[in-house]
Amino acid sequence: MAAKTKTIRQREFIPAPPEDVYDCFVNARKHSAFTGGKATGLGRAGCKFTAWDGYISGKHLELDRPHRIVQEWVTSEWPEGAPPSRLEFTFKAKQGGTEVAMVHSQVPADQAPSYAQGWMDYYWTPLKQYFAKE
Repeated sequence: MAAKTKTIRQREFIPAPPEDVYDCFVNARKHSAFTGGKATGLGRAGCKFTAWDGYISGKHLELDRPHRIVQEWVTSEWPEGAPPSRLEFTFKAKQGGTEVAMVHSQVPADQAPSYAQGWMDYYWTPLKQYFAKE
């Protein structure tokens, strides 16, 4: 029997152009700068990446700069044998910045609440602070 999964949906406004916000998710140097955790990888479809000092690992499935990113994504706490989650970001220019829509699907159900909060604490808040400094 397949493990239960959940989908996390979040929408955030980031005070920066779509190209800059997009780059923070696929450029390892910029990702490290805004999160404070080491990131690795190249921003090309098919390439593997890590984030948060190896806590997160995955692969870029589709990249359409600056509109859309689709990734496979797991953490070091992922259940043994569970398939990777699917993470999709879309970026839409709005006055004064970018609206980011995130759909994180196939997340193990028992971990979904902590990941939903983690997106707020470890991505959206630091990303807003990163661009507020520029």
